[in-house]
Amino acid sequence: MDRTSVGITLFGLLLVGAAAAPIKTGRDIDIYSFHINSTVTSRYAVTVITSRVANRLNESKEVHFQVKIPKNAFISKFRMTMEGKTYDGVVKKKEEAQRQYSQAVSRGESAGMVSSVGRTLEEFKTSVTVAAFSKVTFELTYEELLIRRLGKYQLLINAQPMQPVADFKVDVYIKEGPDISLLEVKGGLNTNELAKAVTTTRSGNKVWVTFYPTREQQTKCEGCAESGLNGDLIVTYDVERLNPSGELQIANGYFVHYFSPTNVQRIPKNVVFIIDRSGSMYGRKMHQTRLAMLKILGDLTSDDSFGLITFDSQVDVWKPELLQGTEKNLEQAKNFVKQIQDRGATDINEAVLKGVEMIKRHPREGSASILILLTDGDPTAGETNIMRIQANVKEAIGGKFPLYCLGFGFDVNFDFLEKMALENNGLARRIYEDSDADLQLQGFYEEVATPLLTNVQLSYTGAGNLTQTSFNHYYNGSEIVVCGQITDNSLETFQAEVIAISKSNEVKYEDSVSVKDLAGLPEHENIQRLWAYLTVKQRLEKEVTLKGEEKEAAKKEALDLSLKYKFVTPLTSMVVTKPHEEDTQVAHKPKEGEQSHRPYHRVQALPQLPPYGIGPPPYAYSPGAALMPASGSRQGIGPSYHGPPPIVHSQDSYAPPIVQSPVSSRIIVSSRIIDLGAQPIVQSPGQASAPEARMEGQEEQEAEDASRMIDGSFFIGHGPPPIVHSSDMDFEPAPTFVTFQMTNLPTLTGFTSSGDYVRFLVTSSHQPKPLCYDVPVATKLRLLSDPSSEFSMNGELKLYGGKGFKEIAIHYKTDHLLTLNTSEIRYSDGQNHVKFVWGQQPTKYERDSVSLILKNDEVDVTMGTVRVVFLLHKEGGDVFLWPAVHQLPKGVSLQGILGKTDVQYEELPQSWIRIKVQEVLADMSTATDYGRASAPSVDCWLVPLWFVLQGDLSDFTVSQL
Repeated sequence: MDRTSVGITLFGLLLVGAAAAPIKTGRDIDIYSFHINSTVTSRYAVTVITSRVANRLNESKEVHFQVKIPKNAFISKFRMTMEGKTYDGVVKKKEEAQRQYSQAVSRGESAGMVSSVGRTLEEFKTSVTVAAFSKVTFELTYEELLIRRLGKYQLLINAQPMQPVADFKVDVYIKEGPDISLLEVKGGLNTNELAKAVTTTRSGNKVWVTFYPTREQQTKCEGCAESGLNGDLIVTYDVERLNPSGELQIANGYFVHYFSPTNVQRIPKNVVFIIDRSGSMYGRKMHQTRLAMLKILGDLTSDDSFGLITFDSQVDVWKPELLQGTEKNLEQAKNFVKQIQDRGATDINEAVLKGVEMIKRHPREGSASILILLTDGDPTAGETNIMRIQANVKEAIGGKFPLYCLGFGFDVNFDFLEKMALENNGLARRIYEDSDADLQLQGFYEEVATPLLTNVQLSYTGAGNLTQTSFNHYYNGSEIVVCGQITDNSLETFQAEVIAISKSNEVKYEDSVSVKDLAGLPEHENIQRLWAYLTVKQRLEKEVTLKGEEKEAAKKEALDLSLKYKFVTPLTSMVVTKPHEEDTQVAHKPKEGEQSHRPYHRVQALPQLPPYGIGPPPYAYSPGAALMPASGSRQGIGPSYHGPPPIVHSQDSYAPPIVQSPVSSRIIVSSRIIDLGAQPIVQSPGQASAPEARMEGQEEQEAEDASRMIDGSFFIGHGPPPIVHSSDMDFEPAPTFVTFQMTNLPTLTGFTSSGDYVRFLVTSSHQPKPLCYDVPVATKLRLLSDPSSEFSMNGELKLYGGKGFKEIAIHYKTDHLLTLNTSEIRYSDGQNHVKFVWGQQPTKYERDSVSLILKNDEVDVTMGTVRVVFLLHKEGGDVFLWPAVHQLPKGVSLQGILGKTDVQYEELPQSWIRIKVQEVLADMSTATDYGRASAPSVDCWLVPLWFVLQGDLSDFTVSQL
């Protein structure tokens, strides 16, 4: 069972985007009411966010609704109300919803509701076009069991409506069985001027908290501005625990048992810390790990026993015995921790097995054993098959004590750690690479630092369909929650029994309640939904560890309950059909660590065109003919596009049509105009007319209007390409000017972020500035290939960090293979296998026509006539590789993105760049030259990838290294 304390988190956020014309300033789109209502009944919170928005203009506008909810919550309801009609979301099986989603995308519709994962939040967003002088109401409901953590429950409300709201209200109502013993209200929304808007009332087992700030107060708080509120309201509470047997509630044939005895003697613990010191822990991660361990060691008591294991490709046990937590031993341990240095690869299997062995070798009566693993990467040394590692660890532990896995950052295989922890009665937690990572580590340790009971078994007479009833440990400050159905309808008294092991002996707790007296009381009406919620949560956890029919049975039970109670879970999705446009949108429940999908905005007036970066230039096309670039085209800048090129269809199937139309398509970005190239606008008879031609002089007015458009990022969808139909391509259309207007357009300097793309440099021997272009992260690239010498080099960009490569592989002739990652270098010629570790003593290895020279953070590799120097960069806590090509064969045709070594281009006026016959509007930018050890920053012309490489991104990718 997850013992973490996760609060309810709300993030109210409304964004406004133009559906036709540029957005005007003021309150044309008015959020006139924004309410957050959270009702907590016996720890089970049901939260409703209601936002009412008015379009006060005489034209249609698109309104975006966006909120963030806690990861632990399930969305259970969403609806939009417009013009007297209500549009409800429908929860469906994920595969069924995905089919609707795919069909919507194929029709070119927006990607709809998108979930993304942050540290504790998921994001829900949607939008709808609101008619002139009309209103829309958004309503979102989600549910969550508040988890007791370190003796407290926490309700966290984050409000950011993006403008002062006339009717802004937050209402929190808490009703528990026992009286409230602790209540605190804090956060940024309860400070300074805003504290006057918070009222708190407490009476016995009930709490009311209200937050009603005025418009003026919404602009004067800390962190607030003209855009309104931006902060947290945190309600923390706990309840009286007078009955050591816990709190037993029943209603409508269901029960819930909250068990958290406090007057119990602490059990001494045996804890072994297994710390990853591989090369990828370089920098801040290693520093924060040392800080956290020093604090944790300081919290151990003299009756605790502890051990320390550090590992890379080598596993080192600090002391072979578990040591008592005396002042002397702890001081020695702290000195050891201070000396831990990052190096080498990652042998998780051997490290964990050593920890298990250490605990087993020193059993202690009346103690609780705990194993804690901290790692930031995949297993890369020793046993690397994750299924065999999981099996080895499970067999070694044998269910005797829990294993807790802490995954540091996002390069770690979190699914692997989670399964390994769940199979051994523990849990996995991600530690985020932030400035407070050491506090995250300490916070987790505090949750498991004080075991009070072990081998906790709960049983109930006349009950079935129970949630988890067996728990390895019960920790101080936590709470065990069990739900089930009462299957014996003849019962007058419902009984619960708990048997566990305390420090000195076996203990038993018993409790009973009258079925007749408590059944159907209104304060217990959510017990059935709580049972469904907890059952789904636990079946999904269990499913990870099961196989075959048992796995499918657990998954089916979770799915059936999700559909019955309308929960959006990892097995279901919510489908919403928007009014007017009949767009289909889908909300998914993302996995831990899953990256957010980006929203897509439509191009107004015309379908989308391939913008800046990855899409190829426009093409002319005839059925049965090959694609060929439209000559003389100019392309503009925009975010990366992965879809197909715009296509001109012709009934002439023998030859590509000749496109000679001077039609100009332009995107207006702020006050700058980007020419997207010649795009013929031709239609078949009977179809709707093309957008009307702009009158002379209208372009200048539109450019002026566009300069007032709001800033932000835009992404073109993955829908079908713009299709231009013609029954006779001999027809030459008259010149026509068509202007695209898009919502949320950025300025030209902000198209990529370091987290989304990796920037590459290409030098030119005849120009003072190199060209640069961006490639999406996590792409597997063909870097260099020379078929004549049987040399090929491929690399995979890191998913997080956006700076370089996580792994690179070189294949040479038949048997030679060199692989490099951020921990180690491995080379094989088919018979001999060698391994090097970054940072080891300078080494030179030569065989046949292969030379490897390793020194510090560089590996100089020569294979045949190709020489590449690989650099290991450590920057801001991120570790990555970069290849620098120093020698290439002459007179041969090279493939791959590094084969483009000297691209000749011509600078034209107003930042236009020409390569051969193609021209593009470039942006003056900067890039870091990671091909040099000093990694200097250089000025460069930022241009699309296809423009430099003369091909699509797919031409330079590989399926495996």
